[in-house]
Amino acid sequence: SGAVRRAANAAVSPGADGERSPTPSPPGSPGTRHSCSIAPLTPSPSPRNEARAPRATSFAVVVAIDFGTTSSGYAFSFASDPEAIHMMRKWEGGDPGVANQKTPTSLLLTPEGVFHSFGYTARDYYHDLDPEEARDWLYFEKFKMKIHSTSDLTMKTELEAVNGKKVQALEVFAHALRFFKQHAVQVRPPGVSPSDGESPRWAQPGGRKVPAGLVSPESPEQLLIALEPEAASIYCRKLRLHQLMELSCQPPANGLAPERAVDSSFRQAREQLRRSRHSRTFLVESGVGELWAEMQAGEALWWHVGAARGPYGAVGVDLAFERLLCRIFGEDFIGTFKAKRPAAWVDLTIAFEARKRAAAPSRSNPLNISLPFSFIDFYRKHRGHNVETALKKSNVNFVKWSSQGMLRMSSEAMSELFQPTIGHIIQHIGELLGKPEVQGIKFLFLVGGFAESAMLQHAVQAAFGAACRVIIPQDVGLTILKGAVLFGLDPTIVRVRRSPLTYGVGVLNKFVEGKHPREKLLVKEGKNWCTDIFEKFVSVDQSVALGEVVQRSYCPARAGQRKTIINIYCCATDDVVYITDAGVRKCGTISLELDDVDEAGGAKRSRREIRASMQFGDTEIKVTAMDIRTSKTVRATIDFLSN
Repeated sequence: SGAVRRAANAAVSPGADGERSPTPSPPGSPGTRHSCSIAPLTPSPSPRNEARAPRATSFAVVVAIDFGTTSSGYAFSFASDPEAIHMMRKWEGGDPGVANQKTPTSLLLTPEGVFHSFGYTARDYYHDLDPEEARDWLYFEKFKMKIHSTSDLTMKTELEAVNGKKVQALEVFAHALRFFKQHAVQVRPPGVSPSDGESPRWAQPGGRKVPAGLVSPESPEQLLIALEPEAASIYCRKLRLHQLMELSCQPPANGLAPERAVDSSFRQAREQLRRSRHSRTFLVESGVGELWAEMQAGEALWWHVGAARGPYGAVGVDLAFERLLCRIFGEDFIGTFKAKRPAAWVDLTIAFEARKRAAAPSRSNPLNISLPFSFIDFYRKHRGHNVETALKKSNVNFVKWSSQGMLRMSSEAMSELFQPTIGHIIQHIGELLGKPEVQGIKFLFLVGGFAESAMLQHAVQAAFGAACRVIIPQDVGLTILKGAVLFGLDPTIVRVRRSPLTYGVGVLNKFVEGKHPREKLLVKEGKNWCTDIFEKFVSVDQSVALGEVVQRSYCPARAGQRKTIINIYCCATDDVVYITDAGVRKCGTISLELDDVDEAGGAKRSRREIRASMQFGDTEIKVTAMDIRTSKTVRATIDFLSN
């Protein structure tokens, strides 16, 4: 892995009483109108990047919460028996023919905004409400997509309920996570119980830490963020050969061909994978839109290609179906129907979900989707003509009307709904397989909820089956959840990760004629400075080892200053020079809380220096700080949501 580069020292010049100052200046200089807020200290050797061994903390039980786009669930394991992963108990409710080891990601709040229920219970209760009463209740479904579709997430980001009312996203996610905590702590597998007084460690795949009361502020190490593709890969490594199925070996639709699992060639390849750091396995997580490759070295996992996010899961098909309905019946009508007849809309989505799961490339007969009576009746009153007339006027040839009150979708129509999402997945896999770093891929794993789809399986096999062998692991929809449990038991299993972005801060450097643009020139106390220089912490795609630390030293601009705030900037490229360059954005802040010190006589002898240590190799960026003069720990926090 590439080591994090040596860090240069810098000083921060915030405003009075710790407030942010738009004034960048060398220590002691008056304010200016420029935006840069960091200036260099007197030149001194930069500290080396240090790799710290992660602190091993033992927990009696690990609980993993998989907060999915379409469905969510949890699993747990006890440290005394880590090989046994226990799934949550069967949920109340459920749909016919659908295994309910997970529950829909649906939340119901009362008209006053108080938590009522989650999952099947929320969906079914909302469905049974009187239509007039339901308008006042706040029902959220598949709301995780807001994270993927919003680039400027903040503490104030809001989510819209079905009735159009908005609630802060943090509150919605906190309600859901609290529900899982309350549900999980009541569950005990037969004959197994955690030690008295032991609190569980919580592993939450693919999210941000939300103030949901999962752990106390005094024990932050109890909550881990598990990256979804990593979790899936960790689980796949644990599977036996009979728990893996190769798509090319699956029987045809008539079921006559014998089914065989992955043969001995995979056993040989897996053994080679364990021994050689140059062997490669490619993994596709299709549930929420993470596409990645990973490389194994011995028993450690290494990030090899960064993730690509987007609506690449089953929810993309749901959105395509809604667009089809808008095309047939009008976008204004569908919007009005969702608001006025929310229970009927839930009925319609349930009906489509069942038919979506039945879609297969080998299926030639049409799929019938029942339209609720209230849909048919509401459309007639709203438009003045019936649903059949709307279908004829829409020129949507692949969808017909059945006299039994159903939309009759041809296999071509269903394929069109899948095509945009599957097309994006195939495109991303192709782009990643074309990278030099992943040449020689032999096995490709499909994991996640959408990987259960025969449509996706067929498309991936057709596109890449000639180049590598496409594998479906057992419990494909639970791979992330079970892998998150394993990660919680041993968070050090992933030793090296790739930085998804370039991170850094804005600093003042000495102005160099001919190198720096004149508009960046700042003259203070007879010295020429260049403002807005982007000083990197880590670069995009840079390999960062677990526990690896990059350090910066900061000096308060004034004696007695109680708080220092440093802006963090990020960019998707490595060639950034200034924080004002295109593509650079402010993504977070570091806050340093400074205790009072006796400055009498000391300020002249030496400046107060605060050394901040930032860790980029974990699943979340962490920061600690120390006052060099007193060797005392300084309270340091990092925030990526309060912009």
